[in-house]
Amino acid sequence: QVQLVESGGGLVQPGGSLRLSCAASGSIFRIATMGWYRQAPGKERELVAGITRGGSTNYADSVKGRFSISSDNAKNTVYLQMNSLKPEDTGVYYCNIYNNYAQNYWGQGTQVTVSS
Repeated sequence: QVQLVESGGGLVQPGGSLRLSCAASGSIFRIATMGWYRQAPGKERELVAGITRGGSTNYADSVKGRFSISSDNAKNTVYLQMNSLKPEDTGVYYCNIYNNYAQNYWGQGTQVTVSS
């Protein structure tokens, strides 16, 4: 059974930093991309950042220059370094893995709150 376990969320003041981690366990074959999504209250889930197995990355315009995604393919782990956090970054952050069989795997979500 595949499990994605996220960690690193919490409460941080505006301008602060957090680092999210997501470790996948179980049998996941032919991973294509790993990524982070977020869902703010009353809003739809949106892509924050993604990284391919080959290391290509993409970011939402709202986080470019502030967030950085990285991965450890050997450990099936993906990270999200979040700097210069803003109140509008508040939400539940979900880890996602998508493979070449069009299968999507999701973590349980970790809360990030940016507030003074």
